[in-house]
Amino acid sequence: MSLNLQTYTEHFTNPLYLESGRILEPYDITYETYGTLNDDKSNVVVVCHALTGSHHAAGVYEDETKNGWWDGLIGSKKAIDTDKYFVICSNVIGSCFGSTGPMSMQHPHLEPYRYKFPVVSIKDMVKAQRILFDRLDIHRVHAIVGGSMGGMQALQFAVHYPNFANKIIALATTHATQPWAIAFNKVAQESILNDPDFKQGYYDPEILKEQGLSGMAVGRMAGHISFLSHESMRTKFGRDYKLTDGLYELFGKFQVESYLEYNGYNFTKWFDPLAYLYITKAINIYDLARGFDSLAESLKRINADLHLISFKNDLLFKNFEMQEIADELKKNGNKNYSYIDIDSDYGHDAFLVELEKFDNYIKDALNG
Repeated sequence: MSLNLQTYTEHFTNPLYLESGRILEPYDITYETYGTLNDDKSNVVVVCHALTGSHHAAGVYEDETKNGWWDGLIGSKKAIDTDKYFVICSNVIGSCFGSTGPMSMQHPHLEPYRYKFPVVSIKDMVKAQRILFDRLDIHRVHAIVGGSMGGMQALQFAVHYPNFANKIIALATTHATQPWAIAFNKVAQESILNDPDFKQGYYDPEILKEQGLSGMAVGRMAGHISFLSHESMRTKFGRDYKLTDGLYELFGKFQVESYLEYNGYNFTKWFDPLAYLYITKAINIYDLARGFDSLAESLKRINADLHLISFKNDLLFKNFEMQEIADELKKNGNKNYSYIDIDSDYGHDAFLVELEKFDNYIKDALNG
């Protein structure tokens, strides 16, 4: 059976009441589906994307060659089997791939929001998705799966919509963003804000698509360092030097430098800098315990089977952050959870790269 890839955008005119007290209206959510919805709508699996991800989680568009970001996990006979499940992945509000974000037109004006866009939280992103699913007449789902910021969304679903999903699978994430991750985001934010081409938020997006934004590229390089690890960099690059560069040229480069440059500068041509600022803000303020007396109190609300997956050498969200969730669940007497720490040297991006280390675990969690 084919992936049956379909992309849609839903328009909402009712106000979305945000955690900050602000209102977003109207707003759009772009989403993608794979597989076929069964008659009683019991086979829905929601996939949540990370910071720079999008609704395009699997398959390939007709006019492109790049696969969706979790293509190795979603599809016929894969861990999230589209012969069996109907998979939905939506672009979060605040992003730049079709859902309403800071460069969307502010109604009724024909000008982008830019800084007038309200700060959105992970909880707001999840609330908007829940409203989308209501529109689609989907009121309960089989599972919600996500890694990194996607894992934050999955956990937020578990706490705030306890009867919505049967299973929650969260990878490479945390219960509250810690200073280490906030610090890396700060480097990226400052790099963007201090680039003269950013024009204090009043840049022309078409020019950036052509030229990129060097400040954002530098910030993204810092991000890439946090996504990898000492071991994975040594394995991937060693001390190899660019063959075309002289060792004693001042601007001659090691392979690792070349990699960071390529990924940093390339990234700025397809990801909007204001969206980056807003989403990193949402990540920084994320805390499952907000609104509760403690993390333990928030976790008591969870009814779904919860599957937690961390990665041993994740520098961005350390494995002990996931262990803290498991410990609180154990103290609460919750029997419906599992926690596994994957043996990996890759770093944070293992959840996108080393699929063979956990795909069977996800398959078993979904089918169990």
